[in-house]
Amino acid sequence: MKKNIAVIMGGYSSEAEISLKSGKVVQAYLDSDRYHSYGIQILPDKWVYVDAEGAEHAVDKNRFSISPKGETIVFDCVFNAIHGSPGEDGLMQSYFELLNIPQTSCSAYQSALTFNKRDLLSVLKAYGIKSAASYYLNLGDPIDTGAIVEKVGLPCFVKANKAGSSFGISKVYEKDQLKAAIANAYKEDDEIIIEAFLDGIEVSVGVIRYQGKTKVLPITEIVTENDFFDYEAKYEGKSQEITPARITPLQAERVREVAKNAYELLKMKGYSRSEFIFIDDEPYMLEMNTTPGLTTESILPQQAKIAGIGLTELFGSAIEEALSQK
Repeated sequence: MKKNIAVIMGGYSSEAEISLKSGKVVQAYLDSDRYHSYGIQILPDKWVYVDAEGAEHAVDKNRFSISPKGETIVFDCVFNAIHGSPGEDGLMQSYFELLNIPQTSCSAYQSALTFNKRDLLSVLKAYGIKSAASYYLNLGDPIDTGAIVEKVGLPCFVKANKAGSSFGISKVYEKDQLKAAIANAYKEDDEIIIEAFLDGIEVSVGVIRYQGKTKVLPITEIVTENDFFDYEAKYEGKSQEITPARITPLQAERVREVAKNAYELLKMKGYSRSEFIFIDDEPYMLEMNTTPGLTTESILPQQAKIAGIGLTELFGSAIEEALSQK
């Protein structure tokens, strides 16, 4: 019997448009012989099921169900394709855990932890996973540009702590540029992380649960035409994403080990895509994404393809893994 799958997409952040694209790709590639898929848009002003004709039908939030033709449809599993809040910060995970509905991403705690760059890197540091020197600010804190430069040096990166797709990030070369960069980051979040610039090869490593096992996907090297891997580089063709990465066997072995170790230490489920920069042969972690882009051009699907995993198999495995956890 076919399972009813809700593919949730959209969200409350600047990443909503990208998430809608990811969700539609998931729907397009789900095996229609095994699943009935329903595109559910989770937006600040509405939660709606959008049918094949484009008509919107309200979601009953009490039980996460829809009634498009008068007959109530409940879901066997939720495929989470929301980038940013509330799909990547633990809110939707908590909601579905309360309703006892399986969902494809990691659990609420892991989602909240990984979405918070400062907390993630602090936790993993205790296990020997390296990251750049950093300085933290919260909205309302005094801004001591001298102290910032003393801690992280120049150039440095100013980032919104809880944001993705490079929203709210700036590369700063001069001390007098810091306040403008901080103001820009505060547009996305009330917490900021300022990090030392790491000058090395940048790579992205996907780790997933696939057919019941933890699998590290082929490594992608990021080569940007811009000053760093910003929104334009990620989504508007201003970068090369080279899979497999042009790194040494030692570097490849080391970053695979660190990425898998982080995934397992945090007791992750579903997909993750972690970003690293090499200093010599040592990978320094930048962040971990738990609902990465899922369009045909996105990095994790590219990696899966090189590994011989098609999108139908990639998405189906995530659903079956979630169902097996119920």
